[in-house]
Amino acid sequence: MRRFFSGRFDGYSIQDFRGDLLSGIIVGVIAIPLGMAFAIASGVKPEYGIYTTIIAGICISLFGGSSFQIGGPTGAFIPVLLGIVMTYGYENLLVAGFLAGVMLFLMGVCKLGSLIKYIPRPVTVGFTAGIAVIIFSGQIANFLGLTGIQKHEDFLSNMKEIFVHFDTLNYYSIATAALCLALLLLAPRYLPKIPGSLIGLIISSMAAAFLFPDKVATIGSTFGPIPSTLPSLHLPDITWGNILYLLQPAFVIAMLGGIESLLSAVVADGMSGRRHDSNRELIGQGIANMAAPLFGGIPATGAIARTATNIRSGARSPLSGVIHGVFVLVVLLLLAPYASAIPLASMAPILMVVAWNMSERREFIRVLKTRTGDSLILLITFLLTVLTNLTIAVEAGLLLAAILFVKRMSDILTVTKVLPNPANKHKKVQADIVKAGRDCPQISIYTVEGPLFFGAGQLLESSIAGTIHHRPHTLILRMGKVQYIDTTGEAHLSRIVRTVQSRGGTILVSGIQAQPLEVLRRTGLYEGIGSGHFFGHTGDAINFALSRVDANQCLGCRQYAFEECVRLSEPIDRPAAQGQQLPAHYQ
Repeated sequence: MRRFFSGRFDGYSIQDFRGDLLSGIIVGVIAIPLGMAFAIASGVKPEYGIYTTIIAGICISLFGGSSFQIGGPTGAFIPVLLGIVMTYGYENLLVAGFLAGVMLFLMGVCKLGSLIKYIPRPVTVGFTAGIAVIIFSGQIANFLGLTGIQKHEDFLSNMKEIFVHFDTLNYYSIATAALCLALLLLAPRYLPKIPGSLIGLIISSMAAAFLFPDKVATIGSTFGPIPSTLPSLHLPDITWGNILYLLQPAFVIAMLGGIESLLSAVVADGMSGRRHDSNRELIGQGIANMAAPLFGGIPATGAIARTATNIRSGARSPLSGVIHGVFVLVVLLLLAPYASAIPLASMAPILMVVAWNMSERREFIRVLKTRTGDSLILLITFLLTVLTNLTIAVEAGLLLAAILFVKRMSDILTVTKVLPNPANKHKKVQADIVKAGRDCPQISIYTVEGPLFFGAGQLLESSIAGTIHHRPHTLILRMGKVQYIDTTGEAHLSRIVRTVQSRGGTILVSGIQAQPLEVLRRTGLYEGIGSGHFFGHTGDAINFALSRVDANQCLGCRQYAFEECVRLSEPIDRPAAQGQQLPAHYQ
């Protein structure tokens, strides 16, 4: 337990406590309406959002890996949790949340926190924008005060419900929501130190209560009064059958929670100049999500907006997050009856603004404008998030990203036939030297550049087979720019080696890097080629190849691929036959 607190409060002073106290109270004020709004949008009672804010918020600050992370219910979870509640029920949501906490804890213990960074940016932007659309559209009915609305899991059915019940429009609800929205938008300009959501919620609620009482639906009339106490400790019904039944939704919660929390921690790092511990952050998220269901709380993760507000308000340590949770608890105990009078129409614009802010619309448009494979990944992930569900969207986005990545990497591999340039003083090999009348029939040299893996291995084999129109005695492969080779790439290389050797030829390899060399050693291809056939430089390989040419075949040849060819093609000068030494620049 000591490792969670070591170094986090070194040199802590009374001034630091004042900063934490102020920021904790400010974030707590913001968290109360958001917690209730997120819970309602997720299909559960508003008090469950409050419980989550208290329990998970305190645990994430105490045990997480970021000094300023504020945890609690977030908008990103809304479509996921709503789907789980509608399919499995609230009690099973608690089980799924607990299992997700176990998964997150194990991910942190196994040090998998760094793997989150490998999720492509277009996938995260796509599903975030899709979630924003779902949240925004899900509040249209409350904004308009429509009645008789039934919630569905899919976007199109929910939109149909709005059109079918549009005749139940409530102008009092519209007036309440419009007032709250106006205050939300104006408060940051005129009252920047007071949370706009709090101002909008209080004033619009008071206006509805005094100007047109009982004309708009409230939290109390829809969900019943909010209790002013925490629920008693209750263990979810965790059985082996339930675990298997809820494994998939629990995994979705864990993955989304892990991604969201680490993204929030990265934002906090950028604002504060500190570094978070991603593995410890997952452990803290796991503990929080195991603790919250014990008190009826829903899944939680790091909240980017609240974390940013925490830092801007002067937070100095994780204690600000603990204070934020305690403050919400005090408010629950003292003011819960008043919260029951909040109109649902006042909650709707708060969530709509949250959706607008989380949509990443500028990044969305920027990626689309590139008209690349990333644009396709973004668009497919976005559409699948809106029209199906987050699980399918992320799976499809990751699969498409993997396919496009393999395609891009395979395009990087180039296989080029080369010869030394006699005009270059260093006799560097170049591709444009190889011509129809200038190509050695006994020695072929190829430069291979790029990763030689399963997506590109076939290119190596087909390129060499397609450009060798004779059967050379020696094939030199320049592999100095092959950074990586896998077993599939090795298999294609092995087939080339076997083909050349079956015709009595020799394979020479020059400049091979450490990783490919190690793979060839492990597979046995290194011995198959021959340890004496690996060279550090191309010149050494050419020197070796020229010493083994068939002098009789050179006689009369007019290809002149190498400088030595002039002498080798004449009967009077045949170094290989007469034992003469080759020119010094190949030695």
